[in-house]
Amino acid sequence: MRISDYIEQSFANLWKRKLRTFLTTFGVVIGIGALVSMISFGKGVQKNVTDQFNKLELFNYISVTTSSSSRENHADPDQQPSAEDVNLAPRFIAVVDPNILDDTFIREVTGLKDVEYAFPEIRFPAMIRFKGKEEFSFIQVLPAYVSDLMKLRAGESYTSDEENCLIISDSMLHRMGIKNYEEAIRQQIELSTLTLDFSIFNLANIASFFIRGSKDPNGTRTERLPFATRSYTFTIVGVAERMGFGGAIPLRSDVYIPLGPSQRMEKLSLTSIWDFFQSPGQIKGYSSVSVKLSSAKYVEPVKKKIQDWGFKTFALIDQLEEMKKAFIFMDMFLFAVGMIAIVVASLGIINTMVMSIMERYKEIGVMKAVGASDRDVKKIFFFESGVIGFLGGVFGLILGWAVSMIINLIINSITSREGVPYVNYFSFPWWLCLGAILFSILVSLAAGIYPTLRAARVDPVVALRHD
Repeated sequence: MRISDYIEQSFANLWKRKLRTFLTTFGVVIGIGALVSMISFGKGVQKNVTDQFNKLELFNYISVTTSSSSRENHADPDQQPSAEDVNLAPRFIAVVDPNILDDTFIREVTGLKDVEYAFPEIRFPAMIRFKGKEEFSFIQVLPAYVSDLMKLRAGESYTSDEENCLIISDSMLHRMGIKNYEEAIRQQIELSTLTLDFSIFNLANIASFFIRGSKDPNGTRTERLPFATRSYTFTIVGVAERMGFGGAIPLRSDVYIPLGPSQRMEKLSLTSIWDFFQSPGQIKGYSSVSVKLSSAKYVEPVKKKIQDWGFKTFALIDQLEEMKKAFIFMDMFLFAVGMIAIVVASLGIINTMVMSIMERYKEIGVMKAVGASDRDVKKIFFFESGVIGFLGGVFGLILGWAVSMIINLIINSITSREGVPYVNYFSFPWWLCLGAILFSILVSLAAGIYPTLRAARVDPVVALRHD
């Protein structure tokens, strides 16, 4: 018999028992659909994260912070720098304090080869008031020369660090009930900042508070708290597109203002947790600085130079391998969950094929009596199992795709209310579609091994007597 004959006979035999074939195939469809949905979700999350990072060139960034050990490494002012330090950055050692990230450091690091620009990471909390609505958010200070990092939906970026203007995200306007972003351009918006005297948190004041309670030195009870608010008016010049997954380093806020106005504002900076333990007069420099490179391949050499200067560095590209391992574990977990349905479906195939052998016992005997070999009988039942797997794989892939699209629409309809852009949480690469069908066929063939061997062992003499 030709392969086409086996396939034709398999469809004919299965069609004779429509209900049983449908129920068995439907079990495979459910299993493959669940498996495809699980894996496509894992791949979708991985694709969105990596694509977002590549789109924003986040693998090209280095985050620089001060190191407590740098005080020890550079404590001796008479210590002579090594020849390697002199060759790497002679100007840096001469003019920059390795314990402080300030404008001098930014100028020096920007002058390094392969560095495009650097800017401080400054964020502070504020209450935003616009057209009678209030929203709490964190304000990020972004110099004018890097304001083009954002993709704008309306308006334009500010061009000067002294402009009293800002860029607001579309999600923030959406939460305030503003759907036409063009209406917000050139409108006035108010920012109310919180100020706090951090010196109240030193040990002496805390001990005094617990001993005397909320009283002044004269013993008079007072309700005064070390908080105050300051209000500032800005002009909206641009509306930025909010990134998926809530944004990522180095853009992590809903409102961006230039460096000049931020320096004139009284505010409570929360860029670093250590800011809580210092008074405003003690805070020097920036808590961290973002350094943008022209390519991710230059991250390691630039990191080494900055670390040799006594600073800590962090780059997302260093975590790429760890992220890949996490995605692998997630894929394995989702695959294991989906395999539960596949195992149940394979048991259904075994049951169907065994019942088919019992019902066709005499037919098998006739085939052997007229010259069919054990190999021919095996092929017939193997092809029937394979047809069930093929149909289950094709329709399971369609079911998994349809369910995934419905879930994706539901999630995006919910997140769109917060102004989050559309995100495809599922990914269906070609290898997943083809692999789902092949995997379904292989599982079905594996499930048909026992029934096939049982059919091949049928004694034709006994089978012909069978009623």
